[in-house]
This record gives sequence, structure tokens and C-alpha cells, in this order.
Amino acid sequence: MSSTGELRHTALDGLHRSLGATMTDFAGWDMPLRYGSERDEHIAVRTKAGLFDLSHMGEITVTGPQAAALLDFALVGNIGGVKPGRARYTMICRADGGILDDLIVYRLGETEYMVVANASNAQVVLDALTERAAGFDAEVRDDRDAYALLAVQGPQAPGILKSLTDADLDGLKYYAGLPGTVAGVPALIARTGYTGEDGFELFVKPEHAVELWQSLTKAGEGVGLVPCGLSCRDTLRLEAGMPLYGHELSTSLTPFDAGLGRVVKFEKEGDFVGREALHEAAARAESRPPRVLVGLVAEGRRVPRAGYAVVAGGEVIGEVTSGAPSPTLGKPIAMAYVDPAHAAPGTSGVGVDIRGSHEPYEVVALPFYKRQK
Repeated sequence: MSSTGELRHTALDGLHRSLGATMTDFAGWDMPLRYGSERDEHIAVRTKAGLFDLSHMGEITVTGPQAAALLDFALVGNIGGVKPGRARYTMICRADGGILDDLIVYRLGETEYMVVANASNAQVVLDALTERAAGFDAEVRDDRDAYALLAVQGPQAPGILKSLTDADLDGLKYYAGLPGTVAGVPALIARTGYTGEDGFELFVKPEHAVELWQSLTKAGEGVGLVPCGLSCRDTLRLEAGMPLYGHELSTSLTPFDAGLGRVVKFEKEGDFVGREALHEAAARAESRPPRVLVGLVAEGRRVPRAGYAVVAGGEVIGEVTSGAPSPTLGKPIAMAYVDPAHAAPGTSGVGVDIRGSHEPYEVVALPFYKRQK
């Protein structure tokens, strides 16, 4: 939110309104929730393609001779090992190991990186990186206003983008990015996304956002591309088993508590913020396994929501972190942290307490949905 307390608007705000979008306050930004039916938008991404405005995400540029060293100290991943043109999923933690945010870091050049934070945590991440940069020959720059971010996701996404660029999309691997021109607009083209589908995220200057959105819309007309809001983005990521900060991730959890200990790279050289606490968390997870993030599929029609208790034998054995109707499965689904004794797929007798009624649920492995390669 701006310093005056007003909602921030992306460069595509007027366009969303002209399309009849239902707008909502998301992390201080006025964002499109849906344009029509969120179920139809969800299915379009799974079967054809969807176009998203993600300009609320927080871009932070880190440059300088010691940019890699700073990021290796500030984050839990081995960022110095990322090759130019590639990206890495990682986290920034507090000294006590609690997760401040999960991030994607792009290495744009030898001494230039772009850190992309969640909208709700962008200021927290910026402040932490700035503080942790003390003593390093590196600059941390707030570039949130320098970029608009559009995403085209779904099976038809590569074809749509190919019609607008001569960049080598076939050679662009998952979690990689390259500079290129899309419909005449300079862009960083990244093969990343948050839907479980193939797709691309396009970082452009805000003044080019409307032009690019219109070009993508026109290119996708014949193959079923539709504009998509935050509502279907949430159900898509839920089906794909992707964590959302504030739901599956928080400062009260370490990466090991969240089942994402793999992102912590103890083998990298030098100290990093949280190293000692995370060593302890890793050892704790070995001797006394924490609750496990699992999938739950409803046997009935009632939808579980974040914070609802997961029960078995009259005892509370966990808590729902995210829940929604799944358009792909045709049933309500949820992610939940549950005691290890009840975490195995097929565990019987597990339910969710929905307003005093214990509704039966099947425990399944995540993700609920995996696209056919």
C-alpha cells in the first residue's frame, strides 16, 4: 500500500476495468480477482492458455562485484552457483530459521541478479537484503516500479509467444530467462510460473504493459487464451501443490518444517543468515519429524478453509493451510500439515472439522495435479 494508505495500481489497471474485472485488495495492490467465471479461467489455463497481470510482485536488483557473495550470505540457497541466464527457487530466513519469504532469483549477468519477492513481503525482503548488504561491495536496488510483469500460462503458451518473438523459446529451459523482444517490446522472458503448466513470465517496462497485453490477447484469440485473475491462480497453484506464503510458509516455520529443507545449501562456503538455527532444525527433523504437508481430497462437497482442524479418532492431528474446490478433480481439496503418523497416502479415518462436523477426507501425495510432459 502507498504511504497515503491508498491501494497501488498496476500499469494495466484501466485495462482490467475495461474487461469488467472484479477487483480486490491484495497486499496493498488493487488486483483483478476474476474477469468472469474463475472455474472457466482455471480450465482455460489447464487446457489452453491464460494471461495474468503479476505486476504486484516485488523485483529487487542486486549488482556489484560481491553481488553473489551477498546473496549467498543473505539467502539459504547457493546463488553463486547459478549460471547467467538461469533462475533458482530459494528462501530468505531470519536468524532463528523462520521463513521471511520464498523467492525466485534470476542471474541476469556476471554481477547482476534480480530477486523476485511475494507482493506481501516485498518491503520486508528489501529491508532485509539492504541490512545484510553491509560490508559487501554490492548494491541493493528497489525496482518494484521499474517492471510490469505479465504471465502467459498453459499448453498453448509456447505457441502464442513464438508467434510474437524470435527469441529461442525451444532452447529456454524451465527456470531460465533470456532478454528478447516480444511484439516489439523489450522483455526478460522467463520460463517460470505458478500454475503447474508450461508458461512464461515477461518482465517489461510499465509503459509497455498495455501494448504487450493487447498483442498477447490478439495472438491467443484463435487458441482460447483468456485473461485470468488471482482467484484461479490460487486454485491452479493449490492443485500443483505449490506453497503460498502466509499459508504453507511463515516465520513460525523453518524450511525443514515446511518439507522444503532441500532449498537450504549447507555445503556452500561461508556463513549465511540462519545457518546455525537451520542446522538445529535439520537435526530436529531427523530425530523428531515435524508435521508433514499432505494433500486432502474431500469425500463430500464441503470446502475446507485455512485454519480448519484436521482430525482422526477424535483428536486434532493437523491444520488446513489452503483449501478450495478443485476444477480439475471436481472435488474440494486442501493442503494441510498433519502428524507423521497420519501422513501416508491412503491413511484412513482422517477428517476435517468444518464448523463442528467431521467431514471425511482422503490423504493423498502432493501435487494433486501434474501436467503430462
